[in-house]
Amino acid sequence: MLSPGGTRAPEAGPARKVVVTGGTRGIGREVVDRFAAAGDSVVSLSRSGAPVEGALSLACDVGEHAAVEEAMAQAVGELGGLDVLVVNAGIVRDNLMARMTAEEFTTVVQANLMGAFYPVRAGIRSLLRSTRGRVVFCSSTAALLGGVGQGNYAASKSGLIGLARTLARELARGKTTVNVIMPGLIDTDMGRDFPEKVRQEFLASVPLRRAGTVAEVASLITYLASDEARYITGAVIPVDGGVSMGV
Repeated sequence: MLSPGGTRAPEAGPARKVVVTGGTRGIGREVVDRFAAAGDSVVSLSRSGAPVEGALSLACDVGEHAAVEEAMAQAVGELGGLDVLVVNAGIVRDNLMARMTAEEFTTVVQANLMGAFYPVRAGIRSLLRSTRGRVVFCSSTAALLGGVGQGNYAASKSGLIGLARTLARELARGKTTVNVIMPGLIDTDMGRDFPEKVRQEFLASVPLRRAGTVAEVASLITYLASDEARYITGAVIPVDGGVSMGV
């Protein structure tokens, strides 16, 4: 583990080398905490670079190619390799399509889709050298369901599915798995930012009638990164209380 003064939890196996984008809050923070608690060495990439206990934090805008190349090189150097990459960083800039500017559309695609491509591209050789390489993309149910005012967000999150399934085929020769999770409405800052009327309407469409928790999403991510999930690749798995079933 890279945290100064941190303590290593009992390990079931050798420590993994993990990079998480968007690791300072919400789902990403929970994921970082879980890997760190398992005794893994973790680097958190975020725009702010805010300190995260149990991890080395690096400031990086994932939508900027050069910044990602530099940060990933530093992360892999500090870790001594790369076993697990969790692509979690993302933004929203909602607007109805008739009013959406080109800048609003491209900004979201740059952060959410190119912000997935850049870290993977920078870490791909290290992942192929790993004996237990794992990539997990955090998409959204918006990728399948769409959302009023979310054309840019839905497009970017849909793109992750095609990217992941292509990578799953390309990286399989090195035994690296690539999977996608699709959270629905989750109790995070982003989830709480919805207008209350919209939030209640969405909750009414969820069979389980509640928002998910960051712990419920993070548990799936850490499972997909585990040895037990080594035969799962190219999967797109919802964590949404049933809202997208049958889609």
